Parts: sequence; C-alpha cells; structure tokens
Amino acid sequence: MSITHPSPLLPPRPGQRPRPAHLPAPVIGSERKIVSWNLLHRVGATPRDVIHLIEEERPDLLLMQEATEDFDALPHLIGGHYARSPLPGRIHGVACWSPGPFRRPPLACTLPSGPLVRRVAQVIECAAFGFSVANVHLSHGQIMNRRQLRRLVQILPSHAAVLGDFNLVGPTLMPSFRDVGPRAPTHRMVDMLPIRIDRCLVRGLICTQARVLNRYASDHRPIAVRLERSDYR
Repeated sequence: MSITHPSPLLPPRPGQRPRPAHLPAPVIGSERKIVSWNLLHRVGATPRDVIHLIEEERPDLLLMQEATEDFDALPHLIGGHYARSPLPGRIHGVACWSPGPFRRPPLACTLPSGPLVRRVAQVIECAAFGFSVANVHLSHGQIMNRRQLRRLVQILPSHAAVLGDFNLVGPTLMPSFRDVGPRAPTHRMVDMLPIRIDRCLVRGLICTQARVLNRYASDHRPIAVRLERSDYR
C-alpha cells in the first residue's frame, strides 16, 4: 500500500507554522542532496523533529524508515510532496518527502523476506532528478539483507542510488554498486557498540559529499549525501 500526498508550498495562514521557502528547481547536471533517517517508530523522532531537519538541511529528497501514519501530516505542516509505504502487517514503513514533485507516484517493490517481517523498498523518481532512488529498511539476517540488495540490482535502472537502514555489517556484495555513504557510525547496537548500518550505494552516480548528521531523537543518526550523474560531469 502506498499513501501519497502531493501538496504545493503555500503561504502560512494566520497562526500557522511558517513554511520554508520553495527550493529553486535544480538544473541539469547539478547535485541532488538526499537525507535518510530511521525515525525509530513510537519512541523516536516526531514530525516536529523531521520538520526541523528539513528546515536546517533543505534536502532535495528526504527518506524515512520506521515512519508511522503520524508523518502523513508532513505535506500539510510544511508543504511539499510525500508518500509512505507501510511494511505488510506493521504500523510503520518507508516514506519519502520532497519539496518538488515526483515524476510518478513512488512504487512499493516487494523484496525477499523472512517469515517474521515482510520487506518492501520504495523506489522514487523525482521530476528534477536524472536517476532513481530506492529507500530501504532491510532485514537483520546477513544473508537475507544481501539477497534483498541483489533484488534491487535487477529492478533499478543504470543510474540509481540505494539509501536507508541496511541492518548490514561488512561489505554489501551488491554487484555494480559502490558504497559511497559516510564512514562514521550511525547507530549504537544495544546502546553500546557504534556501527555503520545506514548507508548509500550508487550506480552511475558520483557522490561529492557524505556526512552523518547530529540528530539524536532516534537511535539512528541521519546521513546526508550529494549525488549527481557521472555522465553530467
């Protein structure tokens, strides 16, 4: 199931929270800034935290994992365009927000899954982008999550990025894709061991900047990358 809310950025009504100015339309060949964050449903980040992140970072695309229906209000609170794909049988799922329109409604693609949690990837094409983006929250099993990545290799176009919570330790073993995300830890396993499980993989793209953001409302820290097509250089 996909829940999509396109909404133009409008001037605030009296008493309404001010909305950020619309980002100018990117030109062909320019970088695209993408931020990804696992929100930690129920006890983690709130819509207000996400709004603050948007206002500070001004991403061209924000990817969220463990997003609940509470975040469906984002286009009404801050404008822009939004879609959420719940995981089957769960109250949360993957979601995305963009200040500009999507080329078409984001697709929820079924991934190989274990018996407990069924997984989907959200595949997004923004109108101003020259590439596709897959938003993922992969399984914890180290064989299963690599199978899920290999499935994405088959369905994504030649210019694509995969971002999100990989729940993966070590090399991704994803043919034709490069790991270009930040190398700093993004999560503390059982609140003790810092590990890097929020990642960015690309094919046919160049990453000009990758960093981990200082946000602590969740047990994951967001990552931010700047990407552009390699053939635009």
